[in-house]
Amino acid sequence: MNFVIVDVETTGGSPKNSKITEIAMYKYDGIQIIDEYSSLVDPEIEIPAFIVRLTGITNDHVKNAPKFYEIAKTIIEFCEDTIFVAHNASFDYGMFRSEFKTLGYDFRKPHLCTVQAARQIIPGHDSYSLGKLSRAIGIEIKNRHRAGGDAFATTKLFDILHQKNKKQLHSLIKEELNPKNIHPNLDMDTIDELPAKAGVYLFYNEFSQIIYIGKSVSIKNRVLQHLRNKNSSKGIRMGEEIARIEYQLTGSELIALLLESELIKKHQPKFNRKLRKSRFPYGLFDLENKDGYIELAIESIEKTEANPLLHFTSKKEGLDYLMSLVSQNNLCQKLCGLYDSSTSCFQYDLKECNGACIGKEVSKQYNKRIQDFIDGLLYDYSSFLILEKGRNRNEKSAVLIENGRFKGYGYIPYTVLKQDVTSWLEYIKPYTEDRDNRSIINGFLRKNEKYKRIELINKT
Repeated sequence: MNFVIVDVETTGGSPKNSKITEIAMYKYDGIQIIDEYSSLVDPEIEIPAFIVRLTGITNDHVKNAPKFYEIAKTIIEFCEDTIFVAHNASFDYGMFRSEFKTLGYDFRKPHLCTVQAARQIIPGHDSYSLGKLSRAIGIEIKNRHRAGGDAFATTKLFDILHQKNKKQLHSLIKEELNPKNIHPNLDMDTIDELPAKAGVYLFYNEFSQIIYIGKSVSIKNRVLQHLRNKNSSKGIRMGEEIARIEYQLTGSELIALLLESELIKKHQPKFNRKLRKSRFPYGLFDLENKDGYIELAIESIEKTEANPLLHFTSKKEGLDYLMSLVSQNNLCQKLCGLYDSSTSCFQYDLKECNGACIGKEVSKQYNKRIQDFIDGLLYDYSSFLILEKGRNRNEKSAVLIENGRFKGYGYIPYTVLKQDVTSWLEYIKPYTEDRDNRSIINGFLRKNEKYKRIELINKT
């Protein structure tokens, strides 16, 4: 298996409106470099001053260089029967796709990103930018921000990754979509133009019926995963029916979760049935037993139609949470399904349970501690805003919690962020809290301890 490790310099930061000014490619056979190619490229447009400062490539440098169409055949031949590799491959691969598209050629190859691969194979680094990662692992980059220097450094990085864990590296290769394997009404250009940003996406069939709603921090990557999914009959059936894709950017992962839940309840797409049961297969449930005591349990969501207090991605995660809950609130392990006994629980013998398991502690007194916990899920009755990224650089997203209840979310322009916090609230669209969105917010806060929180004064 051969790989072509690529780096390009361009006139800008987006494949949609940029042109290549320099290209470098190294062909690697799994052991060593076996071929190389590099060239300046005449972009046929002016190179912006800030790009000149970054790369050192001026308009004079490229005025006698070949235009892309003049080297296109050479590039195709060089890349034949190879895996396309780049650091932040979505950009370099996107530039190749864009340049070839202007020539009427659909450039598609299996590709791999060394940023993603390095995060998995050599975890723990502060940064995975090419410059900082190279310094951290001892790779010298000559001519930084020039295609040749960056491509050679990426090749050295790729060699390290390949030698360290070849099997894992190969598992990260993304096979390009074959237009023959998708619905004839689904436009490939639509897929190419999907944003790699947070939001919600909707799949429609050929009759304009919504068949699936999902969310992701990268809409494009997640949609491509769906379209490439050949691992389940459900995934294959859904992929065959996708005739149109729409999306809504949220910027915020939390808002994406909330919007996804709202839209699924509204439209009830056929492929979303039991969605939460696959994403969050376990939940914390409360149920009063025949003796009047509230029992807590971690159960498979498949087993009940009731809404859980909280959702968990695994049974172990749920049981660990419940064990901690029992300890913090002096609850009974037996009544929480953590100790099987026909008499008292083990914690009662250690004087860490007040005896609810044998009726010694009355249900009213015991249940109050559980109800206090449930009420505590209302964010301790506090009022605050959760701030995350906006849909663009000119805003921030905000989720409003008021007196412990979810009140809505919205997007605050940066100009307004400089004003008093009370003026921000005008941009919050109101929503009604239910157990679903409460659970989503609790789960988000539990797993994202470093979220930005702006305290508000409680309203009475």
